[in-house]
Amino acid sequence: MTRPNFIIIIPDQLCADALGCFGNPLVQTPNIDELAAAGTVFTEAYVQHPVCSPSRASFLTGRYPHVRGHRTLTHLLRADEPNLLRILKDSGYHVTWAGARGDAFAEGVTELSVHEYGFDEPPTRSRNREFPSDTWARAFYRGRVDDRSVDDDEAAVRTAERWLAHPPDQPWVLFVPLIAPHCPFEVEDPWFSMYDRTSIPPPVSAGDGRQAAFKQAIRDTYGLDRMTPEMWREVSAVYYGMVSRLDSHVGRIMSSARQAGSAGRTVTFFFSDHGEYLGDFGLIEKWPSAMDRCITRDPLIISGVRLPGGQRCDAMVELIDVVPTVVALAGIQAPYHHFGRSLLAVLDDPRRGHREYAFTEGGFSVWEEPRMERGPFPYDLKGEIQHREPACVGRAVAVRDRRWTYIWRLYEPAEAALRRAGRHIDDAVLAPSGPPITKTSTSTAPTPSTSTASWPSSTPTAIGRYASSPRRSRPDERGLRSAGPGDRIWRMATYGDDSAVARHAISAVRRGGWRVGA
Repeated sequence: MTRPNFIIIIPDQLCADALGCFGNPLVQTPNIDELAAAGTVFTEAYVQHPVCSPSRASFLTGRYPHVRGHRTLTHLLRADEPNLLRILKDSGYHVTWAGARGDAFAEGVTELSVHEYGFDEPPTRSRNREFPSDTWARAFYRGRVDDRSVDDDEAAVRTAERWLAHPPDQPWVLFVPLIAPHCPFEVEDPWFSMYDRTSIPPPVSAGDGRQAAFKQAIRDTYGLDRMTPEMWREVSAVYYGMVSRLDSHVGRIMSSARQAGSAGRTVTFFFSDHGEYLGDFGLIEKWPSAMDRCITRDPLIISGVRLPGGQRCDAMVELIDVVPTVVALAGIQAPYHHFGRSLLAVLDDPRRGHREYAFTEGGFSVWEEPRMERGPFPYDLKGEIQHREPACVGRAVAVRDRRWTYIWRLYEPAEAALRRAGRHIDDAVLAPSGPPITKTSTSTAPTPSTSTASWPSSTPTAIGRYASSPRRSRPDERGLRSAGPGDRIWRMATYGDDSAVARHAISAVRRGGWRVGA
């Protein structure tokens, strides 16, 4: 059987719910919707990390971020580590990387993994445009782009179009990682003016219940209380404009493949590295320990030759499943151990089961503070929070099934949520009680309160809308966390016992140890 070609398109920071094929009635994405209609939409696909580089290292290897320590923006895949592009190249595929979007490979790895990369026509647009004001800068908003210079994504798409006009005779891979709709939020017309600001629904309210500490820290430090409802709608309108511009880029790539006669021999993968808050909970951008569904749910679409079309699959999927799916379609095997599971069975029949649970991990221990990010303006305050209050970016693990979400946090109370149909977020109506996290310096590790339950007991004590149960305290080798049944989630996740983690988390919630709020 002839091996298929592959087109792999990866936008950055794209929310699943910002696409028409994922249920957004407002955003115009006809080309992505067409790709979805010809293939399979995975409605419950999740990233394994909420930040760019760790997520990319994960889905390019089929390994969870903690397996080889790819948990920061700077610890990239090395030459001694496998990756999907290199596997395909070593198996006889001609591999081309259109553009220069990085955040994945350390120095020299790109040259080992692809035959060619970069731009056929280089970008000309400056990345250093000023922000309208400090308030807008802290929302990463620049607004309308008035010049017609060529940005990185336009240059990458032009490169892809020209390459597709004369593809090689051997099976090939066209890898197109794009920047949009990653902030700063800016776009030219007609996309800037495409959406009526008054028609855009408001973001999800910050609420007044218990939340992870980083959320209030971001709101306070960025000064996001200065953002009015009209300003949030403006940010969303420009983000949606960026998504529609992305859609036009996808359409041009797919049109070029059809014009070259390659479409009938090609499988296309479309997905992102993570999502975007876009005003939900009064937040913007992302966070290393964010586990909300608007950040972790991914718009995975697979479409192409010999694959059924017009399908929606509601099975739980992790992005590490991309590697085994691609290599299975290519008729090869990954020459190393990974944790992904091929999606071929559910592509054939989307009603079949796949995974029962999906995992996301992120964050740090406080003693890892020197490794936390430090970015230039306007990311400076993001780094400032992490170094000033490292517990705000403490380690976290989320486990989901099709109904429940359980989030374990190293320094804070655990969270559990029951999802409602049609919502792009988890309804955090379930939670343990306990005092809020205590701010600490980088030299003092916080010890979790013994009154805060990571896991509910079978006979919880109701306190208002919440339930609590005590747990015994035992410091680990650094005194950073409490022991007891709740401690098992990090130990099991660290050593790869994912099914045990999930069973322990979800069964605890289902036993009735969590009280549903009014």
